[in-house]
Amino acid sequence: MAGMNSERMRGTSAGTFRAIGTAWIISGGLVAAVTGPLRLEHGSWAAAYQVLVAGIAQSALGAAQSALAPQPPSRATVVTELVAWNLGSVAVLAGTVLGAPLIVDAGGVLLVVALALLIRTVRGKGEGPAWALWMYRILLVVILTSIPIGLTLAHLRAP
Repeated sequence: MAGMNSERMRGTSAGTFRAIGTAWIISGGLVAAVTGPLRLEHGSWAAAYQVLVAGIAQSALGAAQSALAPQPPSRATVVTELVAWNLGSVAVLAGTVLGAPLIVDAGGVLLVVALALLIRTVRGKGEGPAWALWMYRILLVVILTSIPIGLTLAHLRAP
């Protein structure tokens, strides 16, 4: 019975990441559709961020965590990851559009919190094939590396 609850938690966790990620992808597509006609200064960047970081990366990380973690993360961990990732993404987007790099910084910190939890839940040998664990870890490192680059650019481009 405990195994069944464990599998249900894994599926629920992955499904939640996927559903929220899909919403971000759709919103990014809508932003892309209106960027040209409305001449939005940061529209193209915002659409790409929504699709790639807030959407696809969130979906992929949630699915990978669900499949690779030695044991399912607690509900509190998953909620914290989701809140940190999504509030962080909203802050990065809002801070960029408003030209407020300190808001972007706050978003970056929240993204790092989410990534730290994602790293912690899939530690050690994990579950699944070694190549999948390495791909997951490489994705985390790429995103972690991109955060300070993005924060620096936000400060350099701020009015």
